[in-house]
Amino acid sequence: MTLEIIIFIAAILFGVVIYWRESRTNKIYLFFNKLMNSEELQMKDTDTKGFVFQQNFVLRFVYIAVLFLIGILIVQFLIPINYATISLFASMIVGTLIGTYIAGAVFKSSEIIEEQTDSIEEKFNEVVEKGKDFIEDFKTKEAKEVEVTKEAPKVNEKSARERLKDKGLL
Repeated sequence: MTLEIIIFIAAILFGVVIYWRESRTNKIYLFFNKLMNSEELQMKDTDTKGFVFQQNFVLRFVYIAVLFLIGILIVQFLIPINYATISLFASMIVGTLIGTYIAGAVFKSSEIIEEQTDSIEEKFNEVVEKGKDFIEDFKTKEAKEVEVTKEAPKVNEKSARERLKDKGLL
């Protein structure tokens, strides 16, 4: 069980690395795209889509599973395939998928933070200016005298109990 946890965590980190690498360049995906598709179906060189970067879940799962299938076919000559290797294989696929989504969330949040940094700075400067204006107004204004108005005393009204008695309800 300990080996499975270690491999799962390593697979998450592997997924983060794959996502990060494909967010920088997708030359391998472009190569396979040009190899497999006709001229009119090929994607442009400026497209950033990769095997896991900007892919939906199903295709991302298929590409990662094929990658690990190729890896396990190579490794089968070193170790026999049994339940433990199949369990580790599944753990690697799930961990890598989770890692790609974690990396996507981190990259997306960092982009949003970078976009909002300028607007936050502008809002902060506006608040500081309004605060300065408020303090300046507070210093210059003279204290206004508050007029105290006295209300006329209430006429002795009947209580609710007495009104009910008058109506004959009590």
